[in-house]
Amino acid sequence: MLKKFMQKLTGRNIALFGSGLAALILGLVLVGIGRHRAGSLDTQNMAARWSAKGNASQISCFFSRESGVTADSIINFEHALDKALEEASIVSESENANARLWADAYSATGKVAIQSSRASIEVQAVGIGGDFFLFHPLKLLSGSYFSGNDVMKDYVVLDEDAAWQLFGSNDIAGQIVTIRGIPHIVAGVIEREEGRLAKAAGLDSSVAYVSYETLSRYGTNYGLNTYELVMPNPVSGYAKQYVSEHIGVAENEVEIVENSTRYSIPSLFKLLMQFGTRSMNGKAIIYPYWENIARGNEDILGLLFVFTIILFLYPAVLLLVVLIRAWKRRTWTAKSVWLAVKDKLERLRERWWAVQKRWKEKTPKAPKEPKAPKVPKKPKEPKKPKVL
Repeated sequence: MLKKFMQKLTGRNIALFGSGLAALILGLVLVGIGRHRAGSLDTQNMAARWSAKGNASQISCFFSRESGVTADSIINFEHALDKALEEASIVSESENANARLWADAYSATGKVAIQSSRASIEVQAVGIGGDFFLFHPLKLLSGSYFSGNDVMKDYVVLDEDAAWQLFGSNDIAGQIVTIRGIPHIVAGVIEREEGRLAKAAGLDSSVAYVSYETLSRYGTNYGLNTYELVMPNPVSGYAKQYVSEHIGVAENEVEIVENSTRYSIPSLFKLLMQFGTRSMNGKAIIYPYWENIARGNEDILGLLFVFTIILFLYPAVLLLVVLIRAWKRRTWTAKSVWLAVKDKLERLRERWWAVQKRWKEKTPKAPKEPKAPKVPKKPKEPKKPKVL
């Protein structure tokens, strides 16, 4: 059947068939590229790392400088979240009794001057609170992270460029630096993200990660501008709606993003609908570098989505045209198709029985076991005469 079909194809039809197949394959390739790119952004995939069952959601809030958000207001939100989850009877399904239902982090951007025995530099700074490095698993070159929840706030994580300027090495975990004369321990050194998007997003100079308290006391603090949360999401949209209603900031002073679904097809479609107006932002929000990178990837994935739709539509339209032409030139009716199918089924049935019959004939019959010789019956004893 396929051979007859190929023989009927003209050069033009072959070209159309080949182009449709090529478009379909290229569309699948773009889908794979898009999924790989979205999956490689660790800052957007905290929910997947937190819950393998897919019942958690990652939410990010970005505040303007006038929003008035403080570390104390974040603590109040955390207490309210605990109470709301308890009232909703949302409990941990983990066998670990100490398993947490949610995790969060907050951060501010600014600058700090760091001094070692060798040099003194001023670098961009991210002041962190909570489980910042849980949301941002930066690649460590040496040492370890620290937590914003630690009692001691005198830790710092440097990027490799700052480490080389201060010590001439990446292997400096445990070394002491001072920030405005206050000693701080170098917890670790991380690899700074490279690439066009990273540089455009703000990673074009050295970065240090310090506690929020250190940035506020000994550096230049531009204000708490980011809050990140991973929490249960029993129904679609629950987590984002809860944060939107309880974060306690006016709508024009905050941008709330559901990271878990930002690269889904509905989200990318919505992004395309905002083409030309997305950059018209009336909110005075300065995004941190990781959100700028995520937004840049949104634009790239949106463009890939457009090309993918076009590539999938092309073979679909070709197939529709072929079906319409076949319908117009048809020489069959529903009855003739039914009779042909019925005849085909009957022939298949006859072939099946024929194969079964041949198989039975070829299969040698097992020889019958010889019957056991009959045991002669014991002669009956003569009846005793009756005594009168």
